[in-house]
Amino acid sequence: MSNGDLSQMSMLDLFRLEAESQSQVLTTGLLILESNATASDQLEACMRAAHSLKGAARIVGINAGIDVAHAMEDCFVAAQRGEITLRKAHIDLLLRGGDLLTHIANTPEAEINQWTGENPAEVSTFLTELKTVLENNEAEPADNAGTVLAAAVADSLANSVEPRTVVTDGRESAESAERVLRVTAENLNRLLGLTGESLVESRWLKPFSASLLRLKRLYVGTGKALDEVRESLSGLVLDERSEVALADLQHRILESQQILSERLVDLGMFDSRSTNLAQRLYHEALACRMRPFADGVRAFPRMVRDLSHSLGKQVRLEIIGETTQVDRDILEKLDAPLGHLLRNAIDHGIGFADERLAAGKPAEGVITLEARHSAGMLQIIVSDDGRGIDLDRLRQAVIDRKHTDAETANKLSEAELLAFLFLPGFTMRDTVTEVSGRGVGLDVVLNMVKQVRGTVRILSQPGLGTRFVLQLPLTLSVVRTLLAEIDGEPYAFPLAYIVRTLMLPREQIELLEGRQHFNMDGQSVGLVNAHQLLGGGEPKLKGDELPVIVVADGGNTYGLVVDRFLGERALVVQPLDARLGKVKDIAAGALMEDGSPVLIVDIEDIVRSVEKLVLTGHLSQVQRSVTTDRKRKRVLVVDDSLTVREVERKLLDHVGYAVEVAVDGMDGWNAARTGHFDLMITDIDMPRMDGIELVTLIKKDPNLKRLPVMIVSYKDREEDRRRGLEAGADYYLTKGSFHDETLLQAVVDMIGEAEA
Repeated sequence: MSNGDLSQMSMLDLFRLEAESQSQVLTTGLLILESNATASDQLEACMRAAHSLKGAARIVGINAGIDVAHAMEDCFVAAQRGEITLRKAHIDLLLRGGDLLTHIANTPEAEINQWTGENPAEVSTFLTELKTVLENNEAEPADNAGTVLAAAVADSLANSVEPRTVVTDGRESAESAERVLRVTAENLNRLLGLTGESLVESRWLKPFSASLLRLKRLYVGTGKALDEVRESLSGLVLDERSEVALADLQHRILESQQILSERLVDLGMFDSRSTNLAQRLYHEALACRMRPFADGVRAFPRMVRDLSHSLGKQVRLEIIGETTQVDRDILEKLDAPLGHLLRNAIDHGIGFADERLAAGKPAEGVITLEARHSAGMLQIIVSDDGRGIDLDRLRQAVIDRKHTDAETANKLSEAELLAFLFLPGFTMRDTVTEVSGRGVGLDVVLNMVKQVRGTVRILSQPGLGTRFVLQLPLTLSVVRTLLAEIDGEPYAFPLAYIVRTLMLPREQIELLEGRQHFNMDGQSVGLVNAHQLLGGGEPKLKGDELPVIVVADGGNTYGLVVDRFLGERALVVQPLDARLGKVKDIAAGALMEDGSPVLIVDIEDIVRSVEKLVLTGHLSQVQRSVTTDRKRKRVLVVDDSLTVREVERKLLDHVGYAVEVAVDGMDGWNAARTGHFDLMITDIDMPRMDGIELVTLIKKDPNLKRLPVMIVSYKDREEDRRRGLEAGADYYLTKGSFHDETLLQAVVDMIGEAEA
């Protein structure tokens, strides 16, 4: 329900909510009481839960619910008074009572009348069995409390009036201390999407502020230029009108500088507040999607207890990290996989008591279910202290089921062998039981993990136990990605599927059976041109090294050749419009910090597309050698002026140099680190990073220190020339004095003609 309160819910709906909450309290308390029958806090909690359910059932007039809850409440009160001791038989029946109350509450409204009149057979049977167990209680109370309690249970069959008043101390449970609202997942998704957009919009202010800072620098430069004009005119006699105009111009420039400086300070403060507020808003909205791990695993202790008893085993479930926050969508998806893992641990892993005692272990086996945050991921661990996985038996099962031949099976590593457990239909059971043997289970785990872009691995030690480790994203709303440029467009690759990124030398590309491969850690990895999958044009790879993203899905690994890496980003996932249907090779969209859209790649789809191209023989190849055109010497031009950049680019390109441009010092630094250049030409005064800082970084970098650097500046100041040369610049030229021939001759002197 999406309304902000419970005012529009019917009384029956309220009863269902009460039953859902209190039944969980009963189950949790009873499981603890089974191992510690005198736990007073749990007896108190169970008594209160039964009392609350009795009151809720009375309000909606469900007599069967009143009788069941009343009988359970009297049982807990007697245990509190020491009149009885709760044993396994009591716990079994009381758990059944909790299940019965849940069943009553979940009855459709049209059929609810079956519980309002005379008690049905299942309710009467429960009350009779509880009465019998209480009469046969092994404890020996001084005043025949078992008989008295049984009589009270019998009375509840005929009388729905509460026979006594329960005195409470007025304390509320922790769960009721805060107001709880029920909101649909769609509303939360929309809220998170809007907060994500707000966060993106807030980051737009920073580049805008940088542009104003550049405007301020221009004003400062204009003021200095005006001062130079005045100095040059100092020897001339100007008329009064010219003197006034010149003075007025100088005053206006100074006033503009002052106003702009003040507004820049205000804008900087607003930018900081706005970004901080948007960040907090986003994290609060994200927190609304998170739930404690305990909310998704409340049913498992009961399941483990019942299943182990039915198999004649002694098993205890320990849950660690109950307060760990998990995305609600992931938590819902975890229910079936964790259930399969726990059942497997009980049936396959934990042995019978005599077997465990003979192995020097306690009779009671322990299964641990743990949730924690690790390295920006959610880690779920299911471990047991049982037999472990018999690798020889697993290898034989693989051979018997004809997944591979004996020779190959004997060469498989432990990890490769354990991977067969995730195959659909695979089982090590020879016979089918109610618990296992159908080959359904671990493939469900693997499918769920793949759906949420996670990983799963198995660790096993024979005789000591088995551990399943699920590595999952913290939330499905945000994905950590690597951005790469393909055909002039950015694409986001989820980090969970990336094995490695590397710069691959062209000479390391090999041809095997007509397909391109390269060697990575002794493994032959197929090479694929990402342009063929995601781009429409021809690849523009000019260097001797190729940027490659190695991705994996299942047992398939491929290296995708992209144009260049753009860095790592955490993106807010924006689902594509449903009217588009499934877009080939694309999973979703997102917005980058500057507000521009980016597509998130569907790695599973990419792998399928590659395999289809391989089967049809249409997979294109990456050029293994650099063409004559790519042997041109490369020059990087760094300048914040569009006019200057284009003049220098066209001039150098016209005589045969391959030219790339960068819009400021920071952009130039990133370009120099990711590409190979024979020369850098840079300005001095630029936003984010000036030319002196850029030259200093270049000359200190061990990989770039041999790169020749030419400074081209408007200013012919000795101080700037000295600073530039001290920073390591190889040449200094002023923009106001050079002609085309001057710049070209300087470039030729430094790196030679355009052709290598």
